[in-house]
Amino acid sequence: MNTVLLPIDEYLNKLENADNTIKNKIENELVNIGEEAVPSLVDSLQVVKGKTRGIVAMVLIRIGESSIDYLKKAAQKNNDFEWIANYLITEIKGLAA
Repeated sequence: MNTVLLPIDEYLNKLENADNTIKNKIENELVNIGEEAVPSLVDSLQVVKGKTRGIVAMVLIRIGESSIDYLKKAAQKNNDFEWIANYLITEIKGLAA
């Protein structure tokens, strides 16, 4: 069965008004995209707010180790993002331990 993957922005836009069932489905779909989604998710994490931000952060944690390099690079470019990136990296490493 062929699955058509939406651009990351479309997934994030759907989160705005989604109920919990849809939020969980979108989170799982983003995790399943995996490493390919990481650059867009890290970029989005720096601008999205509220529940969308929390879901994007959780997706990056669940994707795991492949998120770390992108988070580090983003933190180097954006000092305001550094604490968020460091927190997520700590969470990822904690899950991998």
